[in-house]
Amino acid sequence: MDNLTYVTGNYGKYVSVKEIFEKNGLNINFYKCDLDEPDVNDIKYISQKKALMAYDIIKKPVFVADSGFYIEAYPKKSGYPGAFVKRSGISTNIEKLIDDMKNVKNRKCHFLDCLTFYDGFDYYQFFGSCYGNLAYEIKGNDKKEAQSNLWKVFIPNNCTKTLAEMTKEELNNRPDGRTSAKEDFIKWYKKDYGKVKKLHLTM
Repeated sequence: MDNLTYVTGNYGKYVSVKEIFEKNGLNINFYKCDLDEPDVNDIKYISQKKALMAYDIIKKPVFVADSGFYIEAYPKKSGYPGAFVKRSGISTNIEKLIDDMKNVKNRKCHFLDCLTFYDGFDYYQFFGSCYGNLAYEIKGNDKKEAQSNLWKVFIPNNCTKTLAEMTKEELNNRPDGRTSAKEDFIKWYKKDYGKVKKLHLTM
């Protein structure tokens, strides 16, 4: 199969994704680029537009992976910051986040991931989610595979540690019932994309 190109400005995200793909027998190329995000709080729409921008830059099939973070009882902003994780600054100022939430008993929150693959003909989107609770304090260490500082304040369901506190084995085997956009994409790509590609070549 052709190598896949992952476009992102976040090297940590690339490291994390690369490991998953290699375990499934797929190689991915890394193209470092910070893509502009549309000013719409819709992870599906944002991911689709970024995939198109990425394709226009490198002129070959690409995928992008975006993540929203939703805090159920954030003061006066239920579901904040949603798809606006980056522009809200919440992941770079987790101290303020913990302070804002210090008197809130409902700590429920979740990540929603969207992976969009664009081959110049069609978009293919895959979604994954991880539910849990916001910690009362920052815990854990920086990890090369961490997708954001929010790992230091997010405790997955049925777990007692933040993502940043977990060992690699604990991360891979945590019992939180999460779903994976990346794994769903890999299954589809290996099983069905060859048929799609042949169809495109006949068009």
